[in-house]
Amino acid sequence: MPKGIDAGDTAWLLASTALVLLMTPGLALFYGGMVRAKSTLNMIMMSLVSVALVTVAWLAAGYSLAFGPDLGGLGLLGGLQHAGLKGITPATPHGHVPALLFVTFQLTFAILTTALISGAIADRAKFSAWMVFVPVWALVVYAPIAHWVWGGGWIADLGALDYAGGLVVEIASGASGLAMALVLGPRIGFRKEAMRPHNLPMVLLGVGLLWFGWFGFNAGSALAANGTAAAVFLNTLAAGCTGLLGWLLVEQRRDGRPTTFGAASGVVAGLVAITPSCGSVNVLGALAVGLVAGVVCSYAVGWKHKLGYDDSLDVVGVHLVGGIIGTLLIGLLAVRSMTGGASGLLTGGGAVQLGKQAVAVPVVGLFAFTVTFAVGKLIDKLMGFRVSAEEETNGVDLALHAETAYEHGVHGHANPLAKLAGNSGVPYVPPTTASAET
Repeated sequence: MPKGIDAGDTAWLLASTALVLLMTPGLALFYGGMVRAKSTLNMIMMSLVSVALVTVAWLAAGYSLAFGPDLGGLGLLGGLQHAGLKGITPATPHGHVPALLFVTFQLTFAILTTALISGAIADRAKFSAWMVFVPVWALVVYAPIAHWVWGGGWIADLGALDYAGGLVVEIASGASGLAMALVLGPRIGFRKEAMRPHNLPMVLLGVGLLWFGWFGFNAGSALAANGTAAAVFLNTLAAGCTGLLGWLLVEQRRDGRPTTFGAASGVVAGLVAITPSCGSVNVLGALAVGLVAGVVCSYAVGWKHKLGYDDSLDVVGVHLVGGIIGTLLIGLLAVRSMTGGASGLLTGGGAVQLGKQAVAVPVVGLFAFTVTFAVGKLIDKLMGFRVSAEEETNGVDLALHAETAYEHGVHGHANPLAKLAGNSGVPYVPPTTASAET
């Protein structure tokens, strides 16, 4: 064991890294069940290809830009001293864990954050354009924000708190999702047709994997197997539960019945909000954070219909809004026993911490939105970012991947692959009633 590296901390971070990586396949299932059947595979592919593309970008330059020595002492970006992981060996420590493990742990955050954006442009984005967007976004949006908050940049110097990614992950992805929804424009039939999730069991499986992985996401950010990690673990569980309950309470009062889709969305809202605050609040604070997020986000997802932006899978309503809630509530509910210093307005610390959080939130959101909008517009101009109307209507699975998620086509129609394969002259024989029911 290299000097300074703790075996227990290393073992916990290895497990946490695997948990966070699992969140991206979980997101793929979550998003894949939320879209219409004709877009299922494309939605899953947008998440899975992010694993490969962000990994290459992160190892080449992303990690160094985020966590390398500050460039020029401005607190804006890391230098390229660690490009290609130069100077980092298996024996190099980062605190009490191997530096290579820290690199990998942070990589899984970058992967998931980038993949989250795909939910805002579901059903209508070119896969080729997405493949260009992913590594560029990871380098020019994610890496700078990560440096500001976690890499010793200006937000860290300011003293604003973000334990596991309210600014870096949730607000960055949510604001970027809004930008991309505006770049691509609304789906055909938006605000006119019902675009319901086609597979709710898949959605629930996805949210279960996300919740499971979120323990690595938050508690792993302690970078140690200690009491802080245990407290963060409990806070994560508590907020997910009250997020679920808060969303269902709104549904019961507003619509007269709670739904499985609402339960899944409430869990995610609670987990999103506790992500920045899990290391700053006690368990009572965590319960409050989750409940507020579940209630507010359940209303926020409807804003797109009033304001006219088509955020397909509610990245804005859940991740942007939930991230803002969790980040600001640190300024109200933070306790010294968790932070080691700062306290919130309602816990005897005055308004100082709230002011710091209130500065960081809009700056990160505006930066992510502006740069993402510019990147999206540039890619759209160079190669087009949106599929044709015909491809969108027929389904992006078939148009972009020559596949469909279900063997007998969509909603009982003939298998569209037959035409693609040149067999359109062969009549399609539907399954018997018995086999269809089976």
